[in-house]
Amino acid sequence: MKLTVFGATGGTGQHLVDQALAAGHHVTAVVRDPARLPQTDHPRLEPVVADVMNAEAIVAGVTDRDAVVSALGPRPGAGGSVCADGARAIITAMRAVGTRRLIVVTASGHIVDKGDGAASRLVVKPLLRRFLREGFADFARTDEAVRASGLDWTIMRPPRLTNGGRRPYRTSIDRNVRGGITIARADLADAILAALADPASIGHSVSLGY
Repeated sequence: MKLTVFGATGGTGQHLVDQALAAGHHVTAVVRDPARLPQTDHPRLEPVVADVMNAEAIVAGVTDRDAVVSALGPRPGAGGSVCADGARAIITAMRAVGTRRLIVVTASGHIVDKGDGAASRLVVKPLLRRFLREGFADFARTDEAVRASGLDWTIMRPPRLTNGGRRPYRTSIDRNVRGGITIARADLADAILAALADPASIGHSVSLGY
């Protein structure tokens, strides 16, 4: 598979690039600073330096690719629309060149649904929304843009991310994972690759957790 990764130098993105290369995929990493990519000498890795917020600048990075993944996350001091603005630019570029498959990582914290237990619905998430209002609003705008994109999309909704080791995790389609309050970034990367290989995930959200 020819895969483009945005956010490739972030915590999840680095795991995703590593695992995709190990699986034999060809990876285009769209980055601001290629020196932050530890795998720069890999023969199946192509770094592309571009501003993800500029749709014209990233067109080359999504042309003739089988799939695109956005693992963008908020950057300190970058304002509250990094994920949504990045998603909109990626969608615009993909539409321009006819690339269809898109996976975008947001979160489960801003979503309250039947997968949540009473404590999560009534206590934990109201508190999270209060303290993480700006980030959650960004995720909600991102979800909206992806669902309206007309592309073959999947939204990945992890809970709190950790740097822990790999272990078995649970997934749920279109609802949160009951009691799933954390997930390692390495396992999120694994779930992204699994979703890419599963056409049934198209047009759905995939939540995960332990």
